[in-house]
Amino acid sequence: MKDINAKKREARLRRQRRVRATVRGTAAKPRLSAYRSLGHIYAQLIDDESGKTLAAASDLKLSKKETKVEGKTGKVAVAFAVGQKVAAEAVKKGVSTVVFDRNGFAYTGRVAALADGARAGGLKF
Repeated sequence: MKDINAKKREARLRRQRRVRATVRGTAAKPRLSAYRSLGHIYAQLIDDESGKTLAAASDLKLSKKETKVEGKTGKVAVAFAVGQKVAAEAVKKGVSTVVFDRNGFAYTGRVAALADGARAGGLKF
């Protein structure tokens, strides 16, 4: 018998595969993939045609100063800052529009904050 965490993980992976069947990133419009673990959040811009990561950001590489966001606290503020960081890297590389891939996670909390941060940084979804 499987424990509840294994069932949750399998359900998320099922949602991820279902979305990934239709969401594809190109060089002109890459896929912004968000991954959320218990303690951290990661974002990547991926060109699925060539299989390359164009830009990446995570909270592991942010300073305390960069994670201060007005009106947000805790992990949500960090996720917003990660979104802004990945958007800044994308704009440097000439990318302005992306396709958002929430990776099977619910679009709320940290995942939504990452998307809002990317929009604030200049990306269009």
